[in-house]
Amino acid sequence: MSLEIEAKIKVDSHQKIRAKLVELGADRIGQVFEKNHIFDNAQRTLLAGGRGLRIRSCRSLEGEASSASITFKGPQLDKDLKVREEITTGIDNPQNACTLLKALGYLEFLYFEKRRESWRLDNCKIELDEVPYLGHYVEIEGPNQQQVHRLTESLGLHTLPNITKSYIALLIEYCQQQGIDSSQITFEQTSQ
Repeated sequence: MSLEIEAKIKVDSHQKIRAKLVELGADRIGQVFEKNHIFDNAQRTLLAGGRGLRIRSCRSLEGEASSASITFKGPQLDKDLKVREEITTGIDNPQNACTLLKALGYLEFLYFEKRRESWRLDNCKIELDEVPYLGHYVEIEGPNQQQVHRLTESLGLHTLPNITKSYIALLIEYCQQQGIDSSQITFEQTSQ
């Protein structure tokens, strides 16, 4: 079983984190624009059980090749960090994968965009994420909790609250509070 072990921290901007990553000697991997299609059955039992089924396509913002994947995420296994089973595999055609899931009875209940800048340091992946309505986040994913905590401290983020909710849960919660349709969330909506 493959586990995702990560910290997620909300920040005002990525500028200071980027500078700290450079100072610490992190390797910048690149920046992508993501399209995330979130599926569940009609009863929404995946979401209710803390699980997720996603098709993601990533377009490089730096001229590199695009990629796509399908991912299943299990329920959370830890209260401190976001620790959960994660099964991901690459796909060639995200639209066909969406059509396949729909043919199997799954419904696309949420589509959202995200900008992500990726870095690597000390066997950890650091993601600088921007999500419509939600703002800026830093995700630190590593092989174990100790390394994630250590890097969180090195980046000066250890005093900020760790968010264990998924972007999906955060977006749904925000849209319900604001009376906004949560089926499709784009950067274009937030710029209007």
